[in-house]
Amino acid sequence: MSSDPPTAARGARRARPGPRIALAILLASAAAGCGGTFGPAQAEDATPGALVALEDGRHINLRCSGRGSPTVILEAGFSAYSRAWSKVQPTLSRTTRVCSYDRAGYGFSDPGPSPRDGAAIARDLDRTLEVAKEEGPYVVVGHSAGGLYARLFAARRPGEVRGLVLLDPTVEVVAPPGRDGLNGIRRRVQRCLAAASASPQPPPGAPEWEGCVPGWADDHVRRAARDPDTWRNQLSELDAIFGRTSEQVGRLGSLLDDVPAYVITASETAAAAQRVGLGRPESLAELQHLRLALSFRPGFQRTVYSSHLVMNERPEVVIEAVSAMVKAVRSGMPPEPLPPSETTTLEPSATTETASPSP
Repeated sequence: MSSDPPTAARGARRARPGPRIALAILLASAAAGCGGTFGPAQAEDATPGALVALEDGRHINLRCSGRGSPTVILEAGFSAYSRAWSKVQPTLSRTTRVCSYDRAGYGFSDPGPSPRDGAAIARDLDRTLEVAKEEGPYVVVGHSAGGLYARLFAARRPGEVRGLVLLDPTVEVVAPPGRDGLNGIRRRVQRCLAAASASPQPPPGAPEWEGCVPGWADDHVRRAARDPDTWRNQLSELDAIFGRTSEQVGRLGSLLDDVPAYVITASETAAAAQRVGLGRPESLAELQHLRLALSFRPGFQRTVYSSHLVMNERPEVVIEAVSAMVKAVRSGMPPEPLPPSETTTLEPSATTETASPSP
């Protein structure tokens, strides 16, 4: 196995995945769950941060800490919210401004109107930062499906988003609901929606709530789980990931080509994906993440030993990558290559290309 770090090709263009690669990555993303489950809440998670009022009367919960520029924005994956970053944000905020938030219908944020696709999510974040007067430049960190939302937000702030850090990101794939590999998650959300919509609702602890209210849940999480709009938001978001959201990301074209990016692949995601090639098959997850990295200037991909929840299991990896991107933004120089992959199926020739000089 090669430990050589993939490096960016300045001439690389973003390409849509072929059907076999798309299907494999879709299934790998689905197996990873798109978002995640996290342990007991920290004390600060039991109360809201700043409840930012949007024009339509909704409130979005924004948690910002630290001082300095650039401002780091943390975008969680599907079914996760600001508390997903409890092992990352405190350390990063020692050296710069860091903001995490709860998407509509998560945590302390009010549910939002449908559809809850990537464009709507990026628009909410855009307006929340504007109303809260949290100014750029920004480094945006996206986990799983949050990697799609991070790219759509970056497209709304050209010139202000100076770097992306994508953690085991979901890659844009267009497939209809029912054929998108997300049916297991969809059935759970639909069951929770049915329980929350029932009159009367099942009592706490009833079988109907299985998988809806985690054991660590505090009072506000339990209340949110009993609101049907919470589950309507999640179902709409889930149905859009490999539908409207992927289509929106696919239409970005070359808009983000000049934004530097780090792409981190979790070893468990790489292992769960299909292999292609003769003699020495390569993980489609790593190949697709490499292709994504090569669409940025510069872009770097690294595989690390971790489950899908990289920021929970390997927070030091996330902190190091984000800190390196912050340092690059401050210096006005391109970011340094990531450290060598801890494990990879990629051949050296497939991971490294010579960068051409800047025009």
